[in-house]
Amino acid sequence: MMNLINQLLNRTPGKYQAKVEIYTWQTCPFCIRAKWLLWRKGVDYVEYKIDGDQTARTKMADRAKGRRSVPQIFINDQHVGGFDDLNSLHQQDSLDRLLVPAT
Repeated sequence: MMNLINQLLNRTPGKYQAKVEIYTWQTCPFCIRAKWLLWRKGVDYVEYKIDGDQTARTKMADRAKGRRSVPQIFINDQHVGGFDDLNSLHQQDSLDRLLVPAT
């Protein structure tokens, strides 16, 4: 529990300057995990909640090359994928390069 509290206290909001967008459903566990990972890293993002909105889901799928599952994540208008893709980038220490640290 103390480790979680320390992580919360060590968050640096606005640490990155990248434009990050995430399409979500409110109760989607993978969406929650993706937002938590971004939040924990100090990444500001724009969230599009598309629960039950077929027009928004179609727009998301068009941007995501046909992928209709949520979350779908974009960094600087580049499609990253879903939570597993985001987490894989994070685990490989490649995510920070996409996010571009703020100066």
